[in-house]
Amino acid sequence: MGEMPPTEGEPEDDLPQIVVNRLRAAAASRGLRPGVRAVRRKKRDVIPAQFSDGRDPVSLGEIAERIMAERGWQEPLRAGGVMGNWEEIVGQQIAENCVPESLDDNGILVVRARTTAWATQMKLLTPKLLRRIEKEVGPEIVIEVRVLGPAGPSWGKGKRRVKGRGPRDTYG
Repeated sequence: MGEMPPTEGEPEDDLPQIVVNRLRAAAASRGLRPGVRAVRRKKRDVIPAQFSDGRDPVSLGEIAERIMAERGWQEPLRAGGVMGNWEEIVGQQIAENCVPESLDDNGILVVRARTTAWATQMKLLTPKLLRRIEKEVGPEIVIEVRVLGPAGPSWGKGKRRVKGRGPRDTYG
């Protein structure tokens, strides 16, 4: 590759400086100054919110809502909202003494109370709790609230059990 011959006022042995000087001269001939942005948009030059081919900009929240609707995730996510936002729904004092255990597909919310007194209180507050959940999370997410008191360990597993005495000592 051949070297650029220096022009008047340029050092003879510094090729990068020659290139920079020539670029500055070319920019100055077009009316541009060093350190100033070459393109400044005026308000009328701003791109409109709607693209010409019909692709509108969409927020991330709208995309997430669309995906949830397409896949049928709204109900499970709302149900998770009951469990995840329990303290905001019922308040700090109730949340410290009553914990949601499960919410099944039929809309039955099972709440475990720390004491029998709190279990009684929650049973009395059930209609108010249902209205509050409907307001916060949505209608028909929770249809019934079952309040359980404190319990010892259960030997039964699952929803279906055989009646009887349960496990006992068989070694003697």
